[in-house]
Amino acid sequence: MIGQFSEDTVRVFAAELGCALGFLHDFGIIHRDVKMENILLNDNGHLRLADFGLSRRLERGGRAFTICGTIQYMAPEVLSGGPYNHAADWWSLGILLFSLATGKFPVPPEPDHCSMLRKVRSFPYEMPLSFSPPLSLLITELLCQNPSRRLKTLDRFKRQTFFHGISFDLDRLQRQPVEVILELRERPDRVAKARRGLTLSLQPLRDFDFDLLLSPPATPETQLDAGARTAAPLPGPAVKHPQEKGPRREVFV
Repeated sequence: MIGQFSEDTVRVFAAELGCALGFLHDFGIIHRDVKMENILLNDNGHLRLADFGLSRRLERGGRAFTICGTIQYMAPEVLSGGPYNHAADWWSLGILLFSLATGKFPVPPEPDHCSMLRKVRSFPYEMPLSFSPPLSLLITELLCQNPSRRLKTLDRFKRQTFFHGISFDLDRLQRQPVEVILELRERPDRVAKARRGLTLSLQPLRDFDFDLLLSPPATPETQLDAGARTAAPLPGPAVKHPQEKGPRREVFV
C-alpha cells in the first residue's frame, strides 16, 4: 500500500462508510468483506461500498460461523470460526480507516487464518503518534477485540469526537467534492494509466467466447442434447457446439 490520506479526507470517507454499514445492518445484512478493493469512487471522489458476494442476512440475534473475508481485515471472532455478527464489519472498518490514514495495515497478513488469529490476539494495536486523539479513540474502539464492547452501531459512531462538526446527511456530505481525488483526475498521465489498467484487466478474456453469454440457460434437456451431439466436453470456456437449423434464441444479460 502506497500513500495515505489526511485526517480531513479520512473523516469524510469514514462518515460515508459508516452510513453504508448502518444502512446494511438496519436490514440485517452483514457485508463480511469490507476492504480497500471493495470501495469505489464516484466522479466527485465520494465512496460506494461494493461486492456483496460474501454478504448474508442475519435475523435479530443471529450468529454466523463461516470463516470468510480478506484475512488482514477479518475480526478475531471471524478468524476463530465464530460465532460472530454485524460487529465484525465495524472491525473491518477500523482496519480500513487505519490503512487510509497510515498507508499500511496495523498487522501484516499471515498465510492462514490460524496464524493471523494468533497475531491479531497478541497485537497491542497502539495508535501512531501522528494520529490526533479523536482519530486514535475512534480506531481503538473499532478495533476492540471483544465484539460485545466494540463500537458497532451507527449512532455511537456518529457521536465520536472525530466527527465533530460534520454532517451525516449524505446529500450534504457528498455535495462537496473530495479535493484530493479531483487532483488525481487532473494528472496528465491519468488517461494513459486507466487505459493500461483496462487492457491488463482484459488480458485473461482474450480467448473467451462471448457468444456463450448469449446462449439460453442450461436445462437438463439441453444438457442431454449437448451430450448426444458431442462425445466428450471440450476444456476451457470457448466451447462451441454445431449450429442448429432455425432461428437462434438469445438471452441478453
